[in-house]
Amino acid sequence: MYISNSQPAPIETLPTMYDLPSENPEEPGLPDEFHGWQAHILCDTCCPPNYPADQVFLASDLNLYYDSQHVHWYKRPDFFLVVGIPRLYQEKDLRLSYVIWQEKLSPLVAVELLSPGTEDEDLGLTESEPNKPPTKWQVYEQILKIPYYFVFSRYTNRLRVFHLRGNRYREQILTEPRFWIEELELGIGLWLGDYQGCQRLWLRWYDNKGNWIPTPKEQVEQERFAKEFAIQRAEAERLDKESALQRVEQERFAKEFAIQRAEAERLDKESAIQQAEAERLDKESALQRAEKLAERLRLMGINPDDL
Repeated sequence: MYISNSQPAPIETLPTMYDLPSENPEEPGLPDEFHGWQAHILCDTCCPPNYPADQVFLASDLNLYYDSQHVHWYKRPDFFLVVGIPRLYQEKDLRLSYVIWQEKLSPLVAVELLSPGTEDEDLGLTESEPNKPPTKWQVYEQILKIPYYFVFSRYTNRLRVFHLRGNRYREQILTEPRFWIEELELGIGLWLGDYQGCQRLWLRWYDNKGNWIPTPKEQVEQERFAKEFAIQRAEAERLDKESALQRVEQERFAKEFAIQRAEAERLDKESAIQQAEAERLDKESALQRAEKLAERLRLMGINPDDL
């Protein structure tokens, strides 16, 4: 009998997407799917009621050049918002980048989505190196002076808000995962829901009543639902009206029937009275005839009682 000494070949274990993130090791922070979708929902739901749409500029993963002395230095926020500026560059073209010395306006809001390679810089935990560009935190806080800086981690689902006060960012204590921005008459908060088929917590905007601003797709769905509801309500009102008319018609018919029945009963009663009167008259007439006949018999000498 032959016994083989060979062992099964080991199963090769290949790295997963968690081992091979979409980030370039030479340039940390390149966007993955979440970065793209999260930026989209922020853009889709941002519509400040106190600014016309053509005076609101929204951008994601767009180079933001901030130093005219170092024209190649830039940061790339995951999302930023500028108000009071034309949506299109010089009101006619899409922007290739945002150049602060040309635009003259800094963003009002910046959002960073934490990644393992950029987390320390996003949270201001790194220091700039000599003769190197300043850190992201320094640019947002000290150069651009962006009033509101939001940091969200998809890994811990934690939202942190930093508000510029006295030229320094102060972290805001949140009693719930949302923050109101008075200048926009809008707020940013964490929403648990389905976006692009993915159920999780997402950053999105809400209005002064606490309602989440709908995306264009949700708006179409809401309008479709509202239209269907209006049709159903109109149909229900039509049926109610028909039912009311039927009730009125039934009541009219019942009233007419009652009148007719009362009239029939009155006629029956009159007929019975007339019949009784006719019978009484017939009886009286018969008595009168009998009395006349008896009188004639007596005149003839015949006693009618003897008959």
